[in-house]
Amino acid sequence: MPEQNNARQLAVKVLQAVIGDGQSLTEAFAVFLPRIPPSQRGFVQALCYGVCRDYLRLQFLSEQILDKPFRKKDLDIQLLLLTGLFQLRSMRVKPHAAVAETVAAVGRKRWAKAVVNAVLRHYLREQAALESAADKSWWSQYSHPDWLIDRLKQNWGKQTETILQANNQPGPMSLRVNLGRISREDYLALLAAENIPAEPLTAVDSGIVLTQALAVEQLPGFAEGLVSVQDGAAQLAAVLLDVEPGNAVLDMCAAPGGKTAAILERQPDIKLLALDISDKRLTKVQENLTRLKLQAECQCADVSQTGAWCRQTYDRILLDAPCSAVGVIRRHPDIKRLRRPGDIETLAETQQQMLELAWHALKPGGILLYATCSVLKQENEQQLIGFLAQHADATEWPLDVEWGVAQQSGRQLLPGQHSMDGFYYARLQKRR
Repeated sequence: MPEQNNARQLAVKVLQAVIGDGQSLTEAFAVFLPRIPPSQRGFVQALCYGVCRDYLRLQFLSEQILDKPFRKKDLDIQLLLLTGLFQLRSMRVKPHAAVAETVAAVGRKRWAKAVVNAVLRHYLREQAALESAADKSWWSQYSHPDWLIDRLKQNWGKQTETILQANNQPGPMSLRVNLGRISREDYLALLAAENIPAEPLTAVDSGIVLTQALAVEQLPGFAEGLVSVQDGAAQLAAVLLDVEPGNAVLDMCAAPGGKTAAILERQPDIKLLALDISDKRLTKVQENLTRLKLQAECQCADVSQTGAWCRQTYDRILLDAPCSAVGVIRRHPDIKRLRRPGDIETLAETQQQMLELAWHALKPGGILLYATCSVLKQENEQQLIGFLAQHADATEWPLDVEWGVAQQSGRQLLPGQHSMDGFYYARLQKRR
């Protein structure tokens, strides 16, 4: 029990960093995961991802039982209670153990033991009625903030509920086969030999989806560069960019390097410049390239501003623009807690600036691929409609594909479609 309690307490510390301090789960795990015994890391991650995914619903359930809300200084107890509710609702922890061990994890605030115990036992007695009450509004049913639900309704109408449902299903573990080293069929055979169930992704020739996630060290040939972890939707960028031998290629927002590597795997005979605003994140790009035995020039640069990078010209440019990332909520449920409505306008302005600079750096006859992991039209379709209206030398090169939903400009993948994340792509060509 002590190790389990420690795990629960560390889960609360991770959640405090996210809910209280506004860090991402990725940032918080980088700090706290090394402190967690390896045998408990999966448990802690499941708790933290689950509470972030179901936060508003769990909060609603707790508020139906509590006489009064917790004080701000007792956020740790509030979050511990939510971990207890999540265990009772969604984990394979026996109810009596979930209650007892969550109560035991209270720590120094001994007054809270009785509160946590009472709330969790009340939930067990009245579970059906409490869950039924939570289903009466979309924000508590699907655990999405009202502002995001409203935006999705404006953009997607009747499809909104399907998007919300997909966002609450954890994304599968998807792989990108290095086709320069091995065929997808041969890699599937390697997986089968290791009794790792997997299926090919229909939308992209390098994609595989695993039936169950596992550690990358268990993937045959991972260390040797035969395969990488990457969602199928992100793999599409390298296909759509249509790089040719000898091209000068610019990857404007490269970190962590998955799309950079995918481009080089398909066509290593190019000169590729990978840029990112973060030196630390560029280190990850270089690590990925080293493992895959690929070469690219990596530079730290803010591509929303002019610089040496845009005084050169390129045959192909990938602008994987910074965005709200609401298309990848199923992989990053903390987005539902961290994103704010005002962020969308700010991001749209940055995207517009980057598009303008990218266009200036594109050679006549060159191709610019605009991508986001958002499903909001202000960041996607509307961005491209406005750009095309202002640039007579820009023409859209239609995406002749089966996946996603055709837009007035570009094509939108919704979360879960074809077993992939929510992504938007539009491809432009500069007239000669």
